[in-house]
Amino acid sequence: MQKVSFELNGEFVELNQLLKLVGLCDSGGAGKVMVASGAVKVDGKPESRKTAKIRAGQRVKVGDIEINVVAA
Repeated sequence: MQKVSFELNGEFVELNQLLKLVGLCDSGGAGKVMVASGAVKVDGKPESRKTAKIRAGQRVKVGDIEINVVAA
């Protein structure tokens, strides 16, 4: 499993934007498609809200890639 750390510079980041910012997709729209397909889990549970607010301490998993969100 590949682990990626994302430094959060605010209160939250929207899920579709997080996927774009870490390079898993080319745009926020492509991130929305990924979420809608059911491929994204947040803290081990499937997430269907495309613009879910992801905060520091949460983990997002897409396939074999895990994104750890940490406070700046």
